[in-house]
Amino acid sequence: MIERSRAIEVLSGEQFDVLVVGGGITGAGVALDAATRGYSVALVEREDFASGTSSRSSKLVHGGLRYLQNFDLGLVREALLERQLLVSLAPHLVRPLPLVVPAFEGTRPDRLVGVGLNLYDVMAVDRDRLRRPRARRARVESTDEQVPLADSWSPERHRVISGVEVLELLPALAEREPTSGYLFYDCQTDDARLVLTVLGEAERFGAICANRLDATGLIEVDGKARGIIARDAESEREFEIRASNVVNATGVWADELRPRELHDEAELPLIRPSRGSHITVRHEDLALIGGAIVPAGQGRTIFALPWLGRTLIGTTDNDYEGPLRHVAPSGEDIDYLLEAVNDFFACELSRAQITGAYAGVRPLITSSDPKKSVDISRKAELYETSSGMITITGGKLTTFRRMAKMTVDRLVEREARDAPCRTHQIPLGQAIDPRELERVEGVADPAYEALAARYGYAAHDVLGLARSDGRLAGAIVAGFPDLLAEAVLAVRREQARGIGDVLLRRTRLGLLAARELLGDGGAAQAVGEVLAEELRWDWLRLDRELELFTDEIAAEGLVAPAG
Repeated sequence: MIERSRAIEVLSGEQFDVLVVGGGITGAGVALDAATRGYSVALVEREDFASGTSSRSSKLVHGGLRYLQNFDLGLVREALLERQLLVSLAPHLVRPLPLVVPAFEGTRPDRLVGVGLNLYDVMAVDRDRLRRPRARRARVESTDEQVPLADSWSPERHRVISGVEVLELLPALAEREPTSGYLFYDCQTDDARLVLTVLGEAERFGAICANRLDATGLIEVDGKARGIIARDAESEREFEIRASNVVNATGVWADELRPRELHDEAELPLIRPSRGSHITVRHEDLALIGGAIVPAGQGRTIFALPWLGRTLIGTTDNDYEGPLRHVAPSGEDIDYLLEAVNDFFACELSRAQITGAYAGVRPLITSSDPKKSVDISRKAELYETSSGMITITGGKLTTFRRMAKMTVDRLVEREARDAPCRTHQIPLGQAIDPRELERVEGVADPAYEALAARYGYAAHDVLGLARSDGRLAGAIVAGFPDLLAEAVLAVRREQARGIGDVLLRRTRLGLLAARELLGDGGAAQAVGEVLAEELRWDWLRLDRELELFTDEIAAEGLVAPAG
């Protein structure tokens, strides 16, 4: 991305076709879709990119097996096809993950689960593409946005595996001696990095993006939205950003932008926030190679997944009515996750073994009519209010591209343009084999694979910084592959403005090693000193930024309380 001050200069001085409010995965997707169709695009984010729900997911790109229980067949099929496409567009970021449903004590795997997995397999197949003659396939793929790429990944069908195979994927189950299990595949990602990658591609097609710009109001001309009043959180200056169309892609915060307009117009759906809490523990404390579907009581399940060298456990799904800026996992949620995992794996994990904890608030959609039965759904919802502002909310991480397409299709339709969607053909970053990366003195071997997975070809730029300054070749936290050079790249290329931007979203150390970040000589101090050089902070400013990061860690509940 271009430097933030330059972005603000352009935003305040030019007129745009489309202005997107919200820098999470949905807003990033809308910006990319609109830019690739030839629109001039601006995007603003009140906090940091991906600082809300888009960095606090379960890290899965999946169909949602449990939605089959509610017969949300359309939602599941849509997500499965998007999963298949995203592996092709971003193979370094979206990777297949084996998942296991074990059986114990000589019993066969649950037949109902097998029926669901059969349906999952069938719905993952693009039947139209299979029926098309080979001669027509390339032409159709160039015009039909719903068709996955010709070389797109397709998972193996689920199958029954032996107890030995179960233990190879789930070593933590050794005490329970599984006898068999179902094996199937979904995909996993680094959600915040996916957002940053999509934003980078949007900018490559001409979009101008800036963080820490709060949309304090709409600009109206003849009753129609024609831009926003933006407040710069750093300078406290207000200025206008003018655009022919305004898209509200702020997710669970959608009704904070012109709330009276949104709530006074009947038939508009209401946003019902749901909190999803997660915890991480050391791989040594819960060893997993693949993921496990863990029963959690009352017919519910949670995931236990390997992720970035730790084991990720989640999620809960409870109504949430608290403040939305900082959402921490509750003590009840943490105990619920620990109890489910301890029962299933026959282990004794405690709060003291938690290496990180986080919670995200998902925007679920419910009917605005109190007389109707409650209708909570993860389907995306698009609506246009009297000012012409388009709001997109609901949905899930996996389907962000479809949500963006739906939004821009509305713009194209009302302007009678000929501008088909192209994002099914736009790679997200450029994958690279870690072996192609030139070795740099001081960079530990595990870092190369981690850099390739996070940045793709841009890993060369991180290593270039490490090569030019040996201090930057060091790890931020001992035992993890994240480099201090990444903090420099985050400032120069990704508009990182604070310590939390680097440790919570550009890297994910805040979720994986929260305790190691704080205190004298901690990782936050090291990152802060690098940022001070890049952003020209004095020592007083550095101390203040460290205090702000400590407050952020506490507000987000990243360090789980003991006992």
